[in-house]
Amino acid sequence: MTMHRFGNISRELLTCGAVVFGTLSVAAQQSPSQPAHQALDMTVVKPESVGFSSERLERLHALMQHAVDQKQIPGIVTILARHGKIVDYRTYGVRDMATGAAMTKDTIFRDYSMTKPITGVAMMILYEQGKWLPSDPISKYIPEFAHLKVFKGVDAEGKMILVEPDHAPTMRELMTHTTGFTYGIFGNTPVDAMYRDQHVLAARNLQELIDKLSQIPLLYQPGKAWVYSVSMDIQGYIVEKLSGQTLPDFMRDHIYQPLGMKDAGFYVPAEKRNRFATLYETTPEGNLALTKVGNGGMSDDLAPPTMPSGGGGMVSSAEDYYRFAQMLGNRGILNGVRVLAPDTVHLMTSNHVPTSLLTGQYGIGLQTMRPGFGYGYDGAVVFDPPEANLPEGKGTFFWDGLAGTWFWVDPTNDIVFVGMIQRIRGKDPIVEYLSRSLVYGALMDPSK
Repeated sequence: MTMHRFGNISRELLTCGAVVFGTLSVAAQQSPSQPAHQALDMTVVKPESVGFSSERLERLHALMQHAVDQKQIPGIVTILARHGKIVDYRTYGVRDMATGAAMTKDTIFRDYSMTKPITGVAMMILYEQGKWLPSDPISKYIPEFAHLKVFKGVDAEGKMILVEPDHAPTMRELMTHTTGFTYGIFGNTPVDAMYRDQHVLAARNLQELIDKLSQIPLLYQPGKAWVYSVSMDIQGYIVEKLSGQTLPDFMRDHIYQPLGMKDAGFYVPAEKRNRFATLYETTPEGNLALTKVGNGGMSDDLAPPTMPSGGGGMVSSAEDYYRFAQMLGNRGILNGVRVLAPDTVHLMTSNHVPTSLLTGQYGIGLQTMRPGFGYGYDGAVVFDPPEANLPEGKGTFFWDGLAGTWFWVDPTNDIVFVGMIQRIRGKDPIVEYLSRSLVYGALMDPSK
Protein backbone atom coordinates (compact mmCIF):
# COMPACT_ATOMS: atom_id res chain seq x y z
CA MET A 1 0.00 0.00 0.00
CA THR A 2 1.16 3.53 -0.59
CA MET A 3 2.94 5.52 2.09
CA HIS A 4 -0.09 7.37 3.45
CA ARG A 5 -2.94 5.21 2.19
CA PHE A 6 -2.94 2.64 4.95
CA GLY A 7 -2.53 5.27 7.61
CA ASN A 8 -5.91 6.71 6.66
CA ILE A 9 -7.57 3.34 6.14
CA SER A 10 -6.27 1.86 9.38
CA ARG A 11 -7.66 4.78 11.35
CA GLU A 12 -11.06 4.23 9.74
CA LEU A 13 -10.87 0.57 10.68
CA LEU A 14 -9.87 1.28 14.25
CA THR A 15 -12.65 3.85 14.54
CA CYS A 16 -15.34 1.46 13.34
CA GLY A 17 -13.83 -1.65 14.94
CA ALA A 18 -13.40 -3.45 11.64
CA VAL A 19 -10.95 -6.26 10.89
CA VAL A 20 -8.09 -5.64 8.52
CA PHE A 21 -5.40 -8.16 7.75
CA GLY A 22 -2.09 -6.42 7.44
CA THR A 23 -1.31 -3.16 5.71
CA LEU A 24 -3.95 -2.92 3.06
CA SER A 25 -2.78 -2.11 -0.43
CA VAL A 26 -5.70 -1.92 -2.82
CA ALA A 27 -3.96 -1.79 -6.11
CA ALA A 28 -2.31 -4.32 -8.37
CA GLN A 29 1.13 -3.94 -9.82
CA GLN A 30 1.19 -4.44 -13.53
CA SER A 31 3.48 -7.27 -14.61
CA PRO A 32 5.52 -7.34 -17.80
CA SER A 33 4.17 -9.13 -20.84
CA GLN A 34 3.99 -12.87 -20.28
CA PRO A 35 6.01 -15.29 -22.40
CA ALA A 36 4.03 -17.27 -24.95
CA HIS A 37 4.76 -20.60 -23.24
CA GLN A 38 2.75 -19.46 -20.22
CA ALA A 39 -0.60 -20.14 -21.88
CA LEU A 40 -2.66 -22.30 -19.54
CA ASP A 41 -5.63 -24.36 -20.65
CA MET A 42 -8.62 -22.95 -18.78
CA THR A 43 -11.11 -24.97 -20.83
CA VAL A 44 -13.80 -26.48 -18.61
CA VAL A 45 -13.89 -30.28 -18.83
CA LYS A 46 -16.84 -32.56 -18.13
CA PRO A 47 -16.93 -32.99 -14.33
CA GLU A 48 -17.48 -36.74 -14.63
CA SER A 49 -14.14 -37.09 -16.43
CA VAL A 50 -12.35 -36.34 -13.15
CA GLY A 51 -14.80 -37.93 -10.73
CA PHE A 52 -17.29 -35.12 -10.07
CA SER A 53 -21.06 -35.21 -10.53
CA SER A 54 -22.44 -32.45 -12.76
CA GLU A 55 -25.78 -32.76 -11.05
CA ARG A 56 -24.33 -32.33 -7.57
CA LEU A 57 -22.18 -29.38 -8.61
CA GLU A 58 -25.45 -27.57 -9.32
CA ARG A 59 -25.74 -27.25 -5.55
CA LEU A 60 -22.58 -25.15 -5.55
CA HIS A 61 -24.01 -22.97 -8.31
CA ALA A 62 -27.29 -22.62 -6.41
CA LEU A 63 -25.49 -21.53 -3.23
CA MET A 64 -23.54 -18.81 -5.01
CA GLN A 65 -26.51 -17.60 -7.05
CA HIS A 66 -28.75 -17.48 -3.98
CA ALA A 67 -26.19 -15.35 -2.10
CA VAL A 68 -26.18 -12.91 -5.02
CA ASP A 69 -29.95 -12.95 -5.54
CA GLN A 70 -30.53 -12.22 -1.86
CA LYS A 71 -28.06 -9.30 -2.11
CA GLN A 72 -25.81 -10.87 0.51
CA ILE A 73 -22.82 -10.81 -1.84
CA PRO A 74 -22.52 -8.46 -4.86
CA GLY A 75 -20.59 -10.78 -7.14
CA ILE A 76 -18.55 -13.98 -7.17
CA VAL A 77 -16.01 -15.79 -9.33
CA THR A 78 -15.22 -19.42 -8.56
CA ILE A 79 -12.74 -21.85 -10.09
CA LEU A 80 -12.67 -25.57 -9.30
CA ALA A 81 -9.98 -27.86 -10.72
CA ARG A 82 -8.94 -31.47 -10.31
CA HIS A 83 -5.77 -33.06 -11.69
CA GLY A 84 -4.98 -29.64 -13.14
CA LYS A 85 -8.14 -29.64 -15.25
CA ILE A 86 -10.80 -26.97 -14.83
CA VAL A 87 -14.02 -28.61 -13.68
CA ASP A 88 -16.06 -25.49 -12.97
CA TYR A 89 -15.40 -21.80 -13.74
CA ARG A 90 -18.31 -19.41 -13.13
CA THR A 91 -19.20 -15.80 -12.49
CA TYR A 92 -22.21 -14.54 -10.55
CA GLY A 93 -23.65 -11.11 -9.91
CA VAL A 94 -21.99 -7.76 -10.49
CA ARG A 95 -18.63 -6.09 -10.15
CA ASP A 96 -20.30 -2.79 -9.27
CA MET A 97 -23.82 -2.44 -7.90
CA ALA A 98 -24.30 1.21 -8.89
CA THR A 99 -23.57 0.71 -12.58
CA GLY A 100 -24.73 -2.90 -12.77
CA ALA A 101 -21.42 -3.87 -14.42
CA ALA A 102 -21.47 -7.65 -14.59
CA MET A 103 -18.92 -9.76 -12.78
CA THR A 104 -16.38 -11.04 -15.31
CA LYS A 105 -13.64 -13.63 -15.20
CA ASP A 106 -10.99 -10.93 -15.56
CA THR A 107 -12.26 -8.83 -12.64
CA ILE A 108 -9.48 -7.73 -10.28
CA PHE A 109 -10.11 -8.36 -6.57
CA ARG A 110 -8.44 -7.29 -3.35
CA ASP A 111 -6.60 -10.34 -2.01
CA TYR A 112 -5.87 -8.83 1.41
CA SER A 113 -4.64 -11.69 3.62
CA MET A 114 -4.45 -14.11 0.71
CA THR A 115 -1.23 -12.17 0.07
CA LYS A 116 0.27 -14.11 2.97
CA PRO A 117 0.75 -17.49 1.22
CA ILE A 118 2.35 -15.68 -1.74
CA THR A 119 4.75 -13.97 0.64
CA GLY A 120 5.40 -17.43 2.06
CA VAL A 121 6.39 -18.70 -1.39
CA ALA A 122 8.69 -15.69 -1.81
CA MET A 123 10.34 -16.66 1.46
CA MET A 124 10.63 -20.31 0.39
CA ILE A 125 12.30 -19.27 -2.87
CA LEU A 126 14.95 -17.55 -0.76
CA TYR A 127 15.09 -20.60 1.52
CA GLU A 128 15.96 -22.72 -1.51
CA GLN A 129 18.72 -20.23 -2.32
CA GLY A 130 20.26 -20.88 1.09
CA LYS A 131 19.41 -17.42 2.40
CA TRP A 132 17.76 -18.51 5.68
CA LEU A 133 16.82 -21.50 7.84
CA PRO A 134 13.73 -22.03 10.01
CA SER A 135 15.90 -22.40 13.11
CA ASP A 136 17.67 -19.06 12.56
CA PRO A 137 16.92 -16.24 15.01
CA ILE A 138 15.01 -13.44 13.31
CA SER A 139 17.60 -11.01 14.61
CA LYS A 140 20.16 -12.59 12.26
CA TYR A 141 18.34 -10.75 9.46
CA ILE A 142 16.82 -7.92 11.50
CA PRO A 143 19.41 -6.76 14.06
CA GLU A 144 16.85 -4.24 15.36
CA PHE A 145 15.04 -7.22 16.95
CA ALA A 146 18.08 -8.44 18.92
CA HIS A 147 16.90 -6.92 22.19
CA LEU A 148 13.13 -7.46 22.10
CA LYS A 149 11.50 -7.86 25.52
CA VAL A 150 8.38 -9.86 26.40
CA PHE A 151 5.26 -8.48 28.06
CA LYS A 152 4.43 -10.21 31.36
CA GLY A 153 1.53 -8.27 32.77
CA VAL A 154 1.37 -4.99 34.69
CA ASP A 155 2.47 -4.06 38.20
CA ALA A 156 0.43 -2.47 40.98
CA GLU A 157 0.93 0.93 39.41
CA GLY A 158 -0.27 -0.26 36.01
CA LYS A 159 3.19 -0.23 34.43
CA MET A 160 4.16 -2.98 32.00
CA ILE A 161 6.34 -5.76 33.37
CA LEU A 162 8.94 -6.78 30.77
CA VAL A 163 11.14 -9.87 30.81
CA GLU A 164 13.72 -11.43 28.53
CA PRO A 165 12.51 -13.95 25.95
CA ASP A 166 13.04 -17.60 26.89
CA HIS A 167 14.82 -17.96 23.55
CA ALA A 168 15.55 -15.75 20.59
CA PRO A 169 12.47 -15.69 18.32
CA THR A 170 13.06 -17.87 15.27
CA MET A 171 12.19 -17.68 11.59
CA ARG A 172 9.96 -20.74 12.01
CA GLU A 173 7.95 -18.86 14.61
CA LEU A 174 7.78 -15.82 12.35
CA MET A 175 6.34 -18.00 9.56
CA THR A 176 3.63 -19.41 11.85
CA HIS A 177 2.31 -16.45 13.91
CA THR A 178 3.93 -17.86 17.06
CA THR A 179 6.69 -15.26 17.57
CA GLY A 180 4.93 -12.87 19.92
CA PHE A 181 3.96 -10.14 17.47
CA THR A 182 0.35 -9.01 17.13
CA TYR A 183 -1.66 -6.64 14.89
CA GLY A 184 -2.91 -4.15 17.46
CA ILE A 185 -6.47 -4.19 16.13
CA PHE A 186 -7.86 -7.43 17.56
CA GLY A 187 -6.80 -7.37 21.21
CA ASN A 188 -7.05 -4.97 24.13
CA THR A 189 -3.75 -5.70 25.85
CA PRO A 190 -1.24 -2.95 26.67
CA VAL A 191 0.90 -4.30 23.82
CA ASP A 192 -1.99 -3.93 21.35
CA ALA A 193 -2.47 -0.39 22.65
CA MET A 194 1.19 0.37 21.87
CA TYR A 195 0.69 -0.82 18.29
CA ARG A 196 -2.24 1.57 17.98
CA ASP A 197 -0.55 4.48 19.75
CA GLN A 198 2.57 4.16 17.61
CA HIS A 199 0.52 3.68 14.42
CA VAL A 200 2.42 0.54 13.49
CA LEU A 201 0.06 -0.30 10.64
CA ALA A 202 0.42 3.24 9.29
CA ALA A 203 4.19 2.98 8.86
CA ARG A 204 5.36 4.92 5.81
CA ASN A 205 7.70 2.17 4.67
CA LEU A 206 8.98 -1.23 5.75
CA GLN A 207 12.01 0.15 7.56
CA GLU A 208 9.77 2.39 9.64
CA LEU A 209 7.60 -0.66 10.40
CA ILE A 210 10.66 -2.51 11.70
CA ASP A 211 11.83 0.50 13.70
CA LYS A 212 8.44 0.82 15.38
CA LEU A 213 8.21 -2.90 16.19
CA SER A 214 11.71 -2.91 17.65
CA GLN A 215 10.48 -0.55 20.38
CA ILE A 216 7.42 -2.63 21.33
CA PRO A 217 7.61 -5.78 23.50
CA LEU A 218 6.42 -9.14 22.29
CA LEU A 219 2.92 -10.03 23.46
CA TYR A 220 3.96 -13.47 24.76
CA GLN A 221 6.97 -15.76 25.02
CA PRO A 222 8.00 -17.03 21.56
CA GLY A 223 6.33 -20.33 20.71
CA LYS A 224 3.87 -20.15 23.62
CA ALA A 225 0.80 -18.84 21.75
CA TRP A 226 -0.65 -18.35 18.26
CA VAL A 227 -1.71 -14.77 17.54
CA TYR A 228 -2.49 -13.37 14.10
CA SER A 229 0.08 -10.70 13.48
CA VAL A 230 2.27 -8.49 11.31
CA SER A 231 4.64 -11.45 10.81
CA MET A 232 4.14 -11.54 7.04
CA ASP A 233 4.80 -7.82 6.73
CA ILE A 234 8.07 -8.47 8.58
CA GLN A 235 8.75 -11.26 6.09
CA GLY A 236 8.24 -8.75 3.29
CA TYR A 237 11.05 -6.68 4.79
CA ILE A 238 13.25 -9.78 4.97
CA VAL A 239 12.51 -10.61 1.32
CA GLU A 240 13.68 -7.15 0.35
CA LYS A 241 16.79 -7.36 2.49
CA LEU A 242 17.85 -10.84 1.32
CA SER A 243 17.02 -10.33 -2.36
CA GLY A 244 18.03 -6.72 -2.90
CA GLN A 245 14.69 -6.10 -4.63
CA THR A 246 11.48 -4.49 -3.48
CA LEU A 247 8.83 -6.99 -2.45
CA PRO A 248 6.61 -6.16 -5.48
CA ASP A 249 9.55 -6.54 -7.86
CA PHE A 250 10.66 -9.82 -6.31
CA MET A 251 7.15 -11.25 -6.54
CA ARG A 252 6.81 -10.04 -10.12
CA ASP A 253 10.09 -11.60 -11.23
CA HIS A 254 9.89 -14.86 -9.27
CA ILE A 255 6.15 -15.58 -8.95
CA TYR A 256 3.78 -13.46 -11.06
CA GLN A 257 5.70 -13.50 -14.32
CA PRO A 258 6.83 -17.16 -14.22
CA LEU A 259 3.25 -18.25 -13.44
CA GLY A 260 1.58 -15.87 -15.91
CA MET A 261 -0.26 -13.91 -13.20
CA LYS A 262 -0.75 -10.92 -15.49
CA ASP A 263 -2.96 -8.77 -13.23
CA ALA A 264 -1.38 -9.60 -9.85
CA GLY A 265 0.56 -7.06 -7.87
CA PHE A 266 0.34 -4.13 -5.47
CA TYR A 267 -1.43 -1.42 -7.43
CA VAL A 268 -3.92 -1.11 -10.27
CA PRO A 269 -2.66 0.71 -13.36
CA ALA A 270 -5.12 3.27 -14.75
CA GLU A 271 -5.87 1.15 -17.83
CA LYS A 272 -7.10 -1.71 -15.63
CA ARG A 273 -9.18 0.31 -13.21
CA ASN A 274 -12.42 -0.48 -15.04
CA ARG A 275 -11.93 -4.15 -14.06
CA PHE A 276 -11.38 -3.44 -10.35
CA ALA A 277 -14.23 -4.76 -8.18
CA THR A 278 -16.00 -2.20 -6.02
CA LEU A 279 -15.78 -3.11 -2.33
CA TYR A 280 -18.86 -3.39 -0.11
CA GLU A 281 -19.64 -4.18 3.48
CA THR A 282 -22.59 -5.71 5.28
CA THR A 283 -24.33 -3.11 7.44
CA PRO A 284 -25.75 -3.93 10.90
CA GLU A 285 -29.14 -4.14 9.18
CA GLY A 286 -27.82 -6.84 6.86
CA ASN A 287 -27.68 -4.72 3.71
CA LEU A 288 -24.79 -4.15 1.33
CA ALA A 289 -23.26 -0.68 1.25
CA LEU A 290 -20.08 0.91 -0.04
CA THR A 291 -17.33 0.65 2.54
CA LYS A 292 -14.81 3.36 3.33
CA VAL A 293 -12.10 0.72 3.21
CA GLY A 294 -10.66 0.50 -0.29
CA ASN A 295 -13.08 2.85 -2.07
CA GLY A 296 -12.36 6.48 -2.82
CA GLY A 297 -9.96 8.91 -1.18
CA MET A 298 -6.34 7.89 -0.81
CA SER A 299 -7.12 4.34 -1.88
CA ASP A 300 -7.54 5.56 -5.46
CA ASP A 301 -3.81 6.29 -5.80
CA LEU A 302 -2.50 4.60 -8.92
CA ALA A 303 1.12 4.40 -7.88
CA PRO A 304 3.46 1.75 -6.48
CA PRO A 305 3.30 1.56 -2.66
CA THR A 306 6.13 2.75 -0.45
CA MET A 307 4.84 0.32 2.18
CA PRO A 308 4.16 -2.93 0.26
CA SER A 309 2.34 -5.27 2.62
CA GLY A 310 3.35 -8.90 2.56
CA GLY A 311 0.44 -9.52 4.90
CA GLY A 312 -2.36 -7.93 2.92
CA GLY A 313 -1.28 -5.71 0.04
CA MET A 314 -2.01 -7.65 -3.15
CA VAL A 315 -4.80 -7.80 -5.65
CA SER A 316 -5.32 -10.26 -8.49
CA SER A 317 -7.89 -11.86 -10.72
CA ALA A 318 -9.34 -15.25 -9.80
CA GLU A 319 -7.34 -16.85 -12.61
CA ASP A 320 -4.14 -15.24 -11.34
CA TYR A 321 -4.67 -16.75 -7.92
CA TYR A 322 -5.68 -20.06 -9.41
CA ARG A 323 -2.34 -20.21 -11.22
CA PHE A 324 -0.55 -19.68 -7.92
CA ALA A 325 -2.68 -22.25 -6.10
CA GLN A 326 -2.35 -24.82 -8.87
CA MET A 327 1.43 -24.40 -8.72
CA LEU A 328 1.26 -25.45 -5.08
CA GLY A 329 -1.10 -28.28 -6.05
CA ASN A 330 1.44 -29.44 -8.63
CA ARG A 331 4.14 -29.46 -5.93
CA GLY A 332 5.89 -26.35 -7.14
CA ILE A 333 5.49 -26.36 -10.93
CA LEU A 334 2.97 -24.96 -13.42
CA ASN A 335 2.99 -25.31 -17.18
CA GLY A 336 6.60 -26.46 -17.20
CA VAL A 337 7.82 -23.56 -15.04
CA ARG A 338 9.15 -24.63 -11.63
CA VAL A 339 8.90 -22.13 -8.79
CA LEU A 340 9.67 -24.44 -5.85
CA ALA A 341 10.93 -27.99 -5.36
CA PRO A 342 8.36 -30.59 -4.27
CA ASP A 343 9.92 -31.04 -0.83
CA THR A 344 9.92 -27.29 -0.28
CA VAL A 345 6.19 -27.16 -0.97
CA HIS A 346 5.71 -30.05 1.44
CA LEU A 347 7.67 -28.17 4.11
CA MET A 348 5.67 -25.01 3.57
CA THR A 349 2.27 -26.75 3.64
CA SER A 350 2.89 -28.98 6.67
CA ASN A 351 1.75 -28.07 10.17
CA HIS A 352 4.42 -26.35 12.26
CA VAL A 353 2.30 -25.32 15.26
CA PRO A 354 3.01 -27.35 18.42
CA THR A 355 0.26 -29.67 19.61
CA SER A 356 0.15 -27.71 22.86
CA LEU A 357 -1.31 -24.74 20.95
CA LEU A 358 -3.90 -26.70 18.94
CA THR A 359 -6.51 -26.48 21.68
CA GLY A 360 -9.18 -24.22 20.18
CA GLN A 361 -7.89 -21.29 22.22
CA TYR A 362 -6.25 -19.51 19.30
CA GLY A 363 -7.40 -18.41 15.87
CA ILE A 364 -8.73 -15.61 13.72
CA GLY A 365 -12.13 -15.25 12.08
CA LEU A 366 -13.40 -18.66 10.99
CA GLN A 367 -10.02 -20.31 11.46
CA THR A 368 -9.42 -21.96 14.85
CA MET A 369 -6.22 -23.79 15.70
CA ARG A 370 -7.38 -27.15 17.01
CA PRO A 371 -6.67 -30.89 16.82
CA GLY A 372 -6.18 -31.76 13.16
CA PHE A 373 -6.08 -28.09 12.12
CA GLY A 374 -2.81 -26.17 12.30
CA TYR A 375 -0.67 -23.70 10.44
CA GLY A 376 2.21 -24.15 8.04
CA TYR A 377 4.35 -21.39 6.64
CA ASP A 378 1.95 -18.51 5.94
CA GLY A 379 -1.18 -20.62 5.58
CA ALA A 380 -3.47 -23.01 7.47
CA VAL A 381 -3.13 -26.79 7.18
CA VAL A 382 -5.72 -29.52 7.70
CA PHE A 383 -3.45 -32.41 8.67
CA ASP A 384 -6.17 -34.64 10.15
CA PRO A 385 -9.52 -33.86 8.45
CA PRO A 386 -11.77 -36.11 10.59
CA GLU A 387 -10.26 -34.70 13.78
CA ALA A 388 -10.75 -31.16 12.43
CA ASN A 389 -14.32 -32.07 11.36
CA LEU A 390 -13.69 -31.07 7.75
CA PRO A 391 -14.34 -32.94 4.48
CA GLU A 392 -11.18 -32.19 2.51
CA GLY A 393 -8.17 -34.44 2.12
CA LYS A 394 -5.18 -34.70 4.43
CA GLY A 395 -2.65 -31.92 3.91
CA THR A 396 -5.09 -29.35 2.55
CA PHE A 397 -3.46 -25.90 2.62
CA PHE A 398 -5.56 -22.73 2.52
CA TRP A 399 -6.30 -19.20 3.65
CA ASP A 400 -8.77 -16.37 3.11
CA GLY A 401 -8.92 -12.59 3.03
CA LEU A 402 -10.72 -9.63 4.55
CA ALA A 403 -12.93 -9.09 1.49
CA GLY A 404 -14.20 -12.68 1.56
CA THR A 405 -11.79 -14.28 -0.91
CA TRP A 406 -10.74 -17.86 -0.19
CA PHE A 407 -8.79 -20.76 -1.67
CA TRP A 408 -7.68 -24.26 -0.83
CA VAL A 409 -5.25 -26.80 -2.25
CA ASP A 410 -6.02 -30.45 -1.46
CA PRO A 411 -3.05 -32.68 -2.36
CA THR A 412 -4.81 -35.90 -1.36
CA ASN A 413 -7.70 -35.46 -3.80
CA ASP A 414 -5.69 -33.24 -6.17
CA ILE A 415 -8.29 -30.47 -5.94
CA VAL A 416 -7.73 -26.72 -6.18
CA PHE A 417 -10.48 -24.19 -5.47
CA VAL A 418 -10.45 -20.39 -5.66
CA GLY A 419 -13.36 -18.15 -4.67
CA MET A 420 -13.33 -14.37 -5.09
CA ILE A 421 -15.86 -11.90 -3.68
CA GLN A 422 -15.76 -8.22 -2.63
CA ARG A 423 -17.57 -8.02 0.72
CA ILE A 424 -16.12 -7.27 4.13
CA ARG A 425 -17.78 -7.68 7.52
CA GLY A 426 -20.11 -10.26 6.03
CA LYS A 427 -21.20 -13.21 8.14
CA ASP A 428 -23.83 -15.08 6.14
CA PRO A 429 -23.76 -17.04 4.03
CA ILE A 430 -20.36 -18.47 5.00
CA VAL A 431 -19.59 -19.42 1.42
CA GLU A 432 -15.99 -20.39 2.22
CA TYR A 433 -16.97 -23.42 4.27
CA LEU A 434 -20.29 -24.14 2.57
CA SER A 435 -18.44 -24.38 -0.73
CA ARG A 436 -16.22 -27.10 0.71
CA SER A 437 -19.10 -29.32 1.76
CA LEU A 438 -20.74 -28.87 -1.64
CA VAL A 439 -17.55 -29.54 -3.62
CA TYR A 440 -16.73 -32.71 -1.72
CA GLY A 441 -20.37 -33.72 -1.80
CA ALA A 442 -20.06 -33.67 -5.59
CA LEU A 443 -16.87 -35.78 -5.72
CA MET A 444 -18.43 -39.13 -6.51
CA ASP A 445 -15.40 -41.06 -7.78
CA PRO A 446 -12.15 -39.95 -6.12
CA SER A 447 -10.32 -42.78 -7.89
CA LYS A 448 -10.65 -41.05 -11.29
